[in-house]
Amino acid sequence: MGASSDQLAQFLATRRANVTPADVGLPVHGRRQVSGLRREEVASLAGVSVEYYKRLERGHATAPSDSVLAALAEALRLDDAERTHLFDLVHATGPSARRTAPPATSQEIRPAARRVLDSLGAPATITNARGDYLGANPLGHALFQPLFESPEQPANGARFTFLDSAAKTFWLDWEQVARDTVGTLRSYQGRNPFDPTLCALVEALSARSEPFRAWWAAHTVHAHRTGVKAIRHPIVGELELSYEMVTFTADELPMAIFTAAPGSASQQRLDLLASWIATPSDPVALVDES
Repeated sequence: MGASSDQLAQFLATRRANVTPADVGLPVHGRRQVSGLRREEVASLAGVSVEYYKRLERGHATAPSDSVLAALAEALRLDDAERTHLFDLVHATGPSARRTAPPATSQEIRPAARRVLDSLGAPATITNARGDYLGANPLGHALFQPLFESPEQPANGARFTFLDSAAKTFWLDWEQVARDTVGTLRSYQGRNPFDPTLCALVEALSARSEPFRAWWAAHTVHAHRTGVKAIRHPIVGELELSYEMVTFTADELPMAIFTAAPGSASQQRLDLLASWIATPSDPVALVDES
């Protein structure tokens, strides 16, 4: 059984463990040895044979059809990100799946994309799908200064979050950011199970971070599209920023754009940061004057 088949089997097992009989309207009779659903219960809910589902969860079955996958997603109460991940995993293990590494993920920002990035008045960053920070406009670079200047290089969201102790000060909700980061990497791996750079990153994080090992083993996935980031910036203090992800379709590079609520304390501190980078001076004096 290959590595990608292992991932499919483990994903199904972990999702099954997260669904209780009550969640799907099944009666409970007597004492149960599992907290989640039994394999036969998932098979019944999905309309497949018990033996077929067992082979699927063990990585021994042939790739199921899309209709079977849809039924499994319904039976396991998968959300949109989990459903997409299930289909990605199956397509990665099917007979027509590519068994080689994907084309190299872009590490350069095209000049046109760079001009868009630099034209924005809000802080913005460009990453690749693995979370490598490829660039930022001046305000984005200042906002994420601890990440760009971290000793854990090259700059990467997961590498900073799990391996640099400064991350637990920078992220006000470190655990949620860390869990989301793991989930985003899991989603990417489902689409690109043979990416050697990702495999090396996961190996390094697993070796050095116990929380990463535990959350990676949980096979939780996350779609990184929009949300709120709460940070404690070393110069201007705490900010709560909304972010939106915009993808440059020519090279599939996502750009995150950060904004604060108009008139909020976060907006005032973001303006202070913009003033600091526009007229570099003693940052302590800038904070004292605010």
